[in-house]
Amino acid sequence: MIKSHPAQNLLRDYVAGDLNSASALVVATHVDMCPHCQRHCSAIEAELSAEVFQNSAQLGDSDMQLMLDAIFSSESAVEQRPLTAETSHDGMISLEGKRFKLPRSLARQQARIGPWNKMIGNMWRASLSLGTDEVANLIYMGQHCSVPEHTHRGSELQVVINGTFSDEYGQYSDGDLLLLDGTHKHTPHTNDEDCLILAVMDAPLHFTSGISRLLNPFSNLFFR
Repeated sequence: MIKSHPAQNLLRDYVAGDLNSASALVVATHVDMCPHCQRHCSAIEAELSAEVFQNSAQLGDSDMQLMLDAIFSSESAVEQRPLTAETSHDGMISLEGKRFKLPRSLARQQARIGPWNKMIGNMWRASLSLGTDEVANLIYMGQHCSVPEHTHRGSELQVVINGTFSDEYGQYSDGDLLLLDGTHKHTPHTNDEDCLILAVMDAPLHFTSGISRLLNPFSNLFFR
């Protein structure tokens, strides 16, 4: 059961289209997996629609037409592009001999998933190029894998796609969404189950313990 959901203001920004493309993809992936937040999004959409129609009653015909033109001509924040022959686009990805089913919103961007690169320990990363300045990353943690203790120089938004990981605050499984910042210091790790995560960060991590602090000058090369 999903136990970690977006805050009300984050979900409202998502429905209103106020998030950048990478953050919107993370929240959309959570919503795909979470019936509770699907219902919540429907309620927010109805609320925002009521506000639009209430405001439209105060607009003249020309202003109303301009507003409608802007709505229907707006392009998605994530630019579409044709698939390449090398991309199966079957909603599945393979790594380390395992296949993972992608939630709908993420599966639509499968053609944008880059090659997998090994990080530290039994961790792998594949970036998603969304056609904007923002970058989302798929992060795979194998069994008995740990990220050294760290905090965040900015914010990190992540959702668990498959598997389980734990830290000092709890255990997180399929669909759980986390928003982390400089107030959080933790050591994410897996046990007997691996974990696939979709994450977006606006600044590198800051390692806080032991020899791992030597990684700080290079943390943007591993976690960005």
